[in-house]
Amino acid sequence: MVSEHSHIVGASEGSNPERRGITVRRAPKFVPFMVLGGVLGIIVAAIVAYGIPGDTSFDTGAVFGFFLVSFAAAGVLLGSMAALVLDKISLKRSERAVVESVPHAPEDDDEA
Repeated sequence: MVSEHSHIVGASEGSNPERRGITVRRAPKFVPFMVLGGVLGIIVAAIVAYGIPGDTSFDTGAVFGFFLVSFAAAGVLLGSMAALVLDKISLKRSERAVVESVPHAPEDDDEA
């Protein structure tokens, strides 16, 4: 009786590599979007506080501080929402792939 045997490079005799399905996609990182939104909020707050003439009874530093908190928070929120939208788009464009794990051969370390 003859048995047919397939050989996978890097696998030891008698061991079967593990196959598993994965999803491949380019997902956005949320923190850079949030930081960018916050920075844009700070810039808008500076423009509003120092660029637009306002009531002289308020200190411009206090006005800037008020707008800084408001616009920076709004910028972080808008940056997060933009990252969420891009994440949903990346889910639609994701692809499925099959990966195979091959057991590590200890004799390969001696050659390096």
